[in-house]
Amino acid sequence: MKSEAEAELCFPELNISCRKPALRSRMVLLNILVSSVSVSTVALNLLVIITVSHFRQLHTPTNILLLSLAVSDFLVGLVLIPGEFFRRTSCWFLGDSMCSLYKYFVLGLGCMGLASSLGDMILISAERYVAICDPLHYSTRVTVPRVRLCVFLCWVCSVFYFSVMLKWGLIESDPENSCYGECVVVVRYVAGVVDLVFSFIAPITVITVLYMRVFVVAVSQARAMNSHVKTVIVQRSITVVVKKSELKAARTLGVLLLVFLLCFCPYYCVSIAGDAAFGSPASYVVYLFYFNSCLNPVIYTLFYPWFRKAIKLIVTCKILQPGSSDTNILQRGSVD
Repeated sequence: MKSEAEAELCFPELNISCRKPALRSRMVLLNILVSSVSVSTVALNLLVIITVSHFRQLHTPTNILLLSLAVSDFLVGLVLIPGEFFRRTSCWFLGDSMCSLYKYFVLGLGCMGLASSLGDMILISAERYVAICDPLHYSTRVTVPRVRLCVFLCWVCSVFYFSVMLKWGLIESDPENSCYGECVVVVRYVAGVVDLVFSFIAPITVITVLYMRVFVVAVSQARAMNSHVKTVIVQRSITVVVKKSELKAARTLGVLLLVFLLCFCPYYCVSIAGDAAFGSPASYVVYLFYFNSCLNPVIYTLFYPWFRKAIKLIVTCKILQPGSSDTNILQRGSVD
């Protein structure tokens, strides 16, 4: 007959066993919430991937960047969210070998997706910067082949960065401070500082500088259009016409970047504060960090009519019809 103390252990027969997570109502609710977020993240980003990949009319520089971001978010929802939730809230019954495999494969794959999403956000900011601040040269500077090359290099750099971080940054947990039944991820202090700089401070600085410039120019152009300012300079008039269509895209992607910052900042603020104990209540900001991957396609749904039309085509299986890839998805009523 097991004692009450033994029943609380992951491995009652071992003295060094970890305790089972408390089965409280909040843990059950968190389990349901995280599972829902994971499934939603996978499903919604898969819709984005299918949409942009299938419809030729959407093969634009902006949408290629959104496609890369959707692939990153898809990996986070498929691998990182369920894997990290299981590791943090359940007894680890899979042994040390599977824990090592998890650290270097599952965690690495998910973190690679996060790194790529950061790169995508920088590329999106740069693309909007050119579109708003230098629209006359946009078509020559920002082309589909160049954007594809930038996306490819972004993924290559993400793979290289996290390969180095996983090889050099992770250390074995101290046996004296650990128990059997958990999979602990311990990061070197120097590696943590390097990651903070390259995964948060540097990207956020670049994104903020670019979008502040975009915001200033966009506001001035919006005022000019609202005041019906006309000019005899041909270049000036072309600039106003081009930016009328670009301002909406800038606003939408601005919301995307704002949500990105709101989800990422709390996690890194906790990291800067030195809260490395991931079992503490403050550590649950990590789920807000992951939740950003689910919010991105929701933003597309709210701001992009073509995405709502594409969802209707996908759900009704009309994309399986011959020639569906040539559908004029940007035209109103094209789905009906």
